[in-house]
Amino acid sequence: MRVAGALVFVLLASGAAFAQPSGAGRRWYDSACARCHGADGNGGERGPGIVTRLAARGDEALAALIRAGLPAAGMPPLEVPEGDLRELVSYLRTLRPGRGSLPVRMRIETTDGGTLEGVVLNRTAFDLQLRSDDRRIHLLRKTGERYRPVTSQADWPTYHGQYGGNRFSPLDQIDKTNVARLAPRWTYALGDTSRLEGTPIVVDGVMYVTSANECHALDAGNGRRLWDYRRPRTKGLAGDAASGINRGVALAGDRVFLATDNAHLLALDRFTGALLWDTETADSRQNYGATSAPLAVGTLVVSGSSGGDEGARGFVAAFDQATGKEAWRFWTVPKRGEPGSETWQGAGIDHPCATAWLTGTYDALLDTLYWPTGNPCPDYDGEERRGDNLFSDSILALDPKTGRLKWHFQYTPHDVWDWDAEQPPVLVDLDWQGSPRRLLLQANRNGFFYVLDRTTGALLLAKPFVKKLTWASEIGRDGRPVLLPDQAPVAEGRTVCPAVEGATNWFSTAFHPVTGLYYVQALEKCTLYTRTPGPWQAGTSYYSGTTRDPPEETPQKVLRAIDVRTGAIAWELPQLGPAHSWGGVLATASGLVFFAEDGGAFMAVDAKSGAPLWHFQANAPWKASPMTYMFDGTQYVAVAAGSAILSFALVE
Repeated sequence: MRVAGALVFVLLASGAAFAQPSGAGRRWYDSACARCHGADGNGGERGPGIVTRLAARGDEALAALIRAGLPAAGMPPLEVPEGDLRELVSYLRTLRPGRGSLPVRMRIETTDGGTLEGVVLNRTAFDLQLRSDDRRIHLLRKTGERYRPVTSQADWPTYHGQYGGNRFSPLDQIDKTNVARLAPRWTYALGDTSRLEGTPIVVDGVMYVTSANECHALDAGNGRRLWDYRRPRTKGLAGDAASGINRGVALAGDRVFLATDNAHLLALDRFTGALLWDTETADSRQNYGATSAPLAVGTLVVSGSSGGDEGARGFVAAFDQATGKEAWRFWTVPKRGEPGSETWQGAGIDHPCATAWLTGTYDALLDTLYWPTGNPCPDYDGEERRGDNLFSDSILALDPKTGRLKWHFQYTPHDVWDWDAEQPPVLVDLDWQGSPRRLLLQANRNGFFYVLDRTTGALLLAKPFVKKLTWASEIGRDGRPVLLPDQAPVAEGRTVCPAVEGATNWFSTAFHPVTGLYYVQALEKCTLYTRTPGPWQAGTSYYSGTTRDPPEETPQKVLRAIDVRTGAIAWELPQLGPAHSWGGVLATASGLVFFAEDGGAFMAVDAKSGAPLWHFQANAPWKASPMTYMFDGTQYVAVAAGSAILSFALVE
């Protein structure tokens, strides 16, 4: 573990790898950089100030950035001879914040007759964001010569909004009678990213949003940035972590917790963005990474890892929120000779995957964590891992204080189709056949909707929720699928349904307690699977096969509402689009379901009937799930679209 101090920006470091600047560095800067970033580095007409961003990158990373540029952000690559490049980096380290970049203090009067004093984070003619000397952030709106404090009345404090994983909100200001007046109120672009997959969280009026190795704190009422934390993307990673994915943060007390692409877990001061501690959770050189939001429970913060197609051995681990010290670790696959290893016959157990890369859920009354696990490896070659391959494709019920396994349920034993169980486990309490039960709901990637007793792990219901399903005829009373013949991948290729993307995937689902319906974006699609055995290699994926779309395939996304007591489809809304979207759903107490429609629109439908009520064409490649919060008396609905956060509210 590496522990960092509270200083955010350190522009000069002793013993730096690069030499002290000479005239060559300044000449390069003046000729190639100053026209955009200003002669003093504090910004110009064509580009932003850079002096307060330099410390986020080391010398080598800064040199690599200069060479590669940021074409998506308008910064071209710069070919600089090696010697002059060192001089240029050294010159950049001499730049200092200009007068307009230095912290500005203000003392203001509030509309309730009080006063506030602190450092100005942002100020316009309409609003002010101030950090007082106790480090607290104050969000203010201009009213005459005074300022009115504002904040949120209903937060969204975790990845799913609540520990139970159900994206159902009690907010009802936006309803069926007025949703037609919903419109964008603000946007915030994260810049150098191709797509956002995260869900914003909101606490005390501050919204926290992420991209890979970045966290931005915003005024939730207008999207004004309060601070941001950035570190360079890690080179040489494998799998999803290499593609710049991050799905969000966890928050507890004064700390924000962020997982980085190279499987580090960071704690940031939630008021300043200062790095408090940095813990390596796994070795990225062994194909580990991290892509999803951690979960803060009690005094611990819990996280898994990515690498689920790259041969990394999965785990769920908990760390002390104050220090970053590891408290416990549960390995999702036993080592050779350990109990459960008999479910792995062959070489696959040495690089088994089953990573726990999605955010889990938590029941405070049962004091139990529920964490989904990934597919086994090699993905498409079952001969290398004969047996059920525990605990792949499972839900794990864990003691949050010790990591002890209470029970598990495996959805797809001996999976050879890459149908991980990394779909949101939703916890609800209902009368079940005349008796109150604590339930766990999950629409699984394998095409079946499951209801489990979350106290014991017993299967209560399993029904198909897609039509294209060829691998199993049903799920037996013992929870095991009744397999159909000739469905495993072969060398010449075999078409199997659902597709490799799954009948659904990691994006959010929701259950509405009034309608009794569970909402999921389903995918009707098949895949042609090919088995090609091969060894594991560091830095590469461990599929041992390939997948492609069948020539005759016409995939379709369908929003489906499932009656949780019977598994029957109550209604459905087919969509017109390429079936490439990965957006989730949100249900509200006012009888609405918001979802990311496959044609690029953000939509609201009637929760009881599925009738469309409103849409906004974002033209977005949806990769994220929506959330809602109440700020300054107004309900907002926010979602990541492309590289920006969109926040909607009612307009007159």
